[in-house]
Amino acid sequence: MATQPMLARLLRSLALFACCTGLGHAEISLRDDSGATLRLAQPARRIVGLAPHVTETLFAAGAGDRLVGAVDYSDYPEAARRLPRVGSHAQLDLEAIVALKPDLAVGWASGNSLAHVAKLRALGIPVFLVEPARIDDIAPGIERLGRLAGTESAARAAATALRERLQALRARHGARPTVRTFYEIWQQPLTTVGGTQIIGDVIRLCGGENVFAGLKALAPRVSVEAVLAADPEAIVASGMDEARPEWLDDWRRWTGMTAVKRGNLFFVPPDIIQRPTPRLVEGAELLCAHLETARRRRP
Repeated sequence: MATQPMLARLLRSLALFACCTGLGHAEISLRDDSGATLRLAQPARRIVGLAPHVTETLFAAGAGDRLVGAVDYSDYPEAARRLPRVGSHAQLDLEAIVALKPDLAVGWASGNSLAHVAKLRALGIPVFLVEPARIDDIAPGIERLGRLAGTESAARAAATALRERLQALRARHGARPTVRTFYEIWQQPLTTVGGTQIIGDVIRLCGGENVFAGLKALAPRVSVEAVLAADPEAIVASGMDEARPEWLDDWRRWTGMTAVKRGNLFFVPPDIIQRPTPRLVEGAELLCAHLETARRRRP
């Protein structure tokens, strides 16, 4: 019969064995943004990101070294550029994904093909879908990805930093006078954001009013006549890259529009406003500054 010291050593040895072999991990059970529940026996070690913003958020959650593949345009941070490619978010290369032997794929609920997601699951690859609808969804999203990857500490720190910056923005701009705002994603076809799109939430955060908030589509097409009728005080455009799009200045022909009369044609780089990642707070800070400029230009 074991003595007390011997029993204590035995228990410590068993605990160490469980830790080092992965037996000490409790099952992870998380509900994703599609409503499906994902269960993992232990944190994922080989992850594929199925959308550029997903890959970026996984890096923010401290899971960069767990990533083994990503889709096209996964270009932030720099390390994401070196990951093997598995097609685009709209056209996944299923063979390439399977060849990487992932134990988790993180996808985009509204951007990935549901048929592709179903096929991956049928092949035995767990899929977790994300769809942040508000800027406040990003921080808990980071924490959830940290849980899936076993990087909770790094994820918690990143989420806390993001919440603090958002709180500061709300304190500065949340109660400022409203600025009627038209957000232009693209010129041809003329495309904006609806009321449930996350950029609309950023506009509200900055004390703005999306003039097309009543539209239900995430990225509805609108007419020039509808924009003129809305008469926004500010027009904010993004475009495709880091350069201010030339077509933003096409609005100058409409000299009677308030935004044109006051010179309120603003640009925010798309990577920090159109990707629902932690960098969205940088886009929010710039958008808030633009709307504050519009307020200063009031007669």
